[in-house]
Amino acid sequence: MLELDENEFYKMHTPKSRALFEQALKVEPPGASYRIRLFEPYPFFVKKSNGAKLVDVDGNAYTDYWCTHLAMILGHGCPTVIEAIQRQAENNCHPGLSHELEIVHAEKITTHVPSAEIVRYASSGSEAASFAIRLATAFTKRKKVTKAEGGWHGAYDPVHLATRQPFDVPPSGGLTKGSQQDTIVVPFDDLEEFLDRIRDQDLSCVLLEPVMTAAGTIPVEREFLKGLREFCDDTGALLIFDETVTGFRLGLSGAQGYCGVILDLTILGKIIGGGLPIGAVCGRRDAMEHFDHTKFSGTDFTYHGGTFAANAITQAAGLATTSVLDEQPVYNYLDNLGKKTREALNSIFKRQRYPAQAVGLGSLITIHTTEKPVRDARSYVLCDHQQSKRLFNYLLKNGIFMVTPEVLHGGVSYSHTEDDIKHLISTVEEFVGRSQ
Repeated sequence: MLELDENEFYKMHTPKSRALFEQALKVEPPGASYRIRLFEPYPFFVKKSNGAKLVDVDGNAYTDYWCTHLAMILGHGCPTVIEAIQRQAENNCHPGLSHELEIVHAEKITTHVPSAEIVRYASSGSEAASFAIRLATAFTKRKKVTKAEGGWHGAYDPVHLATRQPFDVPPSGGLTKGSQQDTIVVPFDDLEEFLDRIRDQDLSCVLLEPVMTAAGTIPVEREFLKGLREFCDDTGALLIFDETVTGFRLGLSGAQGYCGVILDLTILGKIIGGGLPIGAVCGRRDAMEHFDHTKFSGTDFTYHGGTFAANAITQAAGLATTSVLDEQPVYNYLDNLGKKTREALNSIFKRQRYPAQAVGLGSLITIHTTEKPVRDARSYVLCDHQQSKRLFNYLLKNGIFMVTPEVLHGGVSYSHTEDDIKHLISTVEEFVGRSQ
């Protein structure tokens, strides 16, 4: 079978990765530091990365469409970013005290992100999500929180549920009912059903990914967002976008600028740190000021802190990245390349009558192995996961890396070339032809 051939080829060419994986099994369950990095028969171990390329410990090169969890919008090792990191490291890596870069970085965010008046930093998007939700409940004096089916907001207990079907089954052990009893799971992109589920609920916030990332880079319709904004205006609930992925990827104004919706709070991460660990909460001043312990106390105050919040190395990398995004035609290039890729793949699938489709927005690309409409996280179970794994293995054999094997996710960076895209398209076409 095709899958066996690809696996045997992979094993033959990755003996050092296999040895490292066996070593990792002794100290890391299950041999990897994050579930998404693990795939069968074992992951390759990266030695070098540059531009759009990864090189593993065996010397195999891959064109990388995962881009450090979609954080490396400029590609790996961008000289401007590396130089900024080196300059900052000569002064300090992180003093654990106030420094000028955090002000300059925050000013950049407030300049570009429409809803941002004040910024507070964290070390990851997950951490920022937890602070944003805590702020919303404190500010509104309400407990109820909504999140969409399939929405991914990290590991914070109140929203770490309904990430994948079946939505009523906890995605992890260790989650108590008490931590999630005030969370209402709502449908993605269905305003009528949303309003029905939250009827008579006193909501603190509506939390949403404007592009459903983990479920397959599925964009939300603007009419749905308009309805959510009207609902929040009428009820006093805060509208929160989790733009950990889309922030600075769909443009410097993020998905909110792309969709033309004004938010109350925004969660940021990934790209704003230049590929280094970062998270941020930003939004309207009257809400954000409740992080200010000099103005509020008791339950009116919302705690926020962290040893590495606004660390100087990340701020330097983020500012360097933003300077490139500001000064060069990055988004025109990425959006055109992303659109071209999706259209070419869909043309292949349609012409060959192959049950798959490429979806996404801007530079984001996901291949769903189903012909049925992909509208929300419920589409995930419609995919032929075995066929997707075969495609994953075939791409890997041909030096192309995407995640996850069950539903292939990826994105384009500024380092990807037209030739990279042609290689991806031709390899998928070859696979489809062999699969008929």
